[in-house]
Amino acid sequence: MVQAKELAEVLGDFKPTEDQSKTEIDRLRKKTIMPLEQVSRLHSWLDGKRQSRQSCRVVGESRTGKSVACAAYLHRHKPQQAAGKKPIVPVVYIQPPQKCGAKDLFKAIIEFLKHRATKGTISDFRGRAMEVLQACEVEILIIDEADRLKPETFADVRDIYDKLAISVVLVGTDRLDAVIKCDEQVHNRFRACYRFGKLSGEEFAKTVALWEQQILKLPVASNLTSKEMLRLLTAGTEGYIGRMDEILREAAIRSLSAGFKKVDKKILEEVAKEYK
Repeated sequence: MVQAKELAEVLGDFKPTEDQSKTEIDRLRKKTIMPLEQVSRLHSWLDGKRQSRQSCRVVGESRTGKSVACAAYLHRHKPQQAAGKKPIVPVVYIQPPQKCGAKDLFKAIIEFLKHRATKGTISDFRGRAMEVLQACEVEILIIDEADRLKPETFADVRDIYDKLAISVVLVGTDRLDAVIKCDEQVHNRFRACYRFGKLSGEEFAKTVALWEQQILKLPVASNLTSKEMLRLLTAGTEGYIGRMDEILREAAIRSLSAGFKKVDKKILEEVAKEYK
């Protein structure tokens, strides 16, 4: 005989205990990198630029997933170090501070490569950064939020590419394009551009399904790719993957807190409306 509790679980009516809900909620608060098709396409493009040592830029609106995709590229190409030998760091990924000058840029590079940023002039920091980039055999330098760089700092970025033959990738929104085009020499070196766009149609539905299966992973299927659920998500996210992630995680957490074992449609609707 199937017990009432077991039958309720099968039907999706059984409410999880407080401890079960807390465990699920704690898991949902943790960020996860997903192997999405659009991320794989960007990675293949970056591989080509790294192999040819060509500089470029990656441009797209906020919340389209550019930063996560670039961080995932770094994760795929971790530093290597054999016993008794210097570390090899093929990929450097930095996010400069606001109004980043040359000194801040070089300091960020040095610190990423786990070297000490000694005190001194901009010239001292520049020399040190160039030295450690060469020593670690860096092949590609990804500068995220590159529109934070001061206009005059782009000349130093250009020098890294010119003097070390390292592929430099500038990542940002359309504001980055506007800044780069003000300097013809910089624009010519970073003319190659990959546009990271929003999700739509079948790709959006596939991504929602992937999120339900591999990110949310709730005890009962939420059927998020049903016509009505997709309608709510499309309206709330407008195709921005970052927004989709926020909405689905919050809807899942609220649903669990309310005693559901899946994303409740009414709760999803409430959360999605907050993003309009």
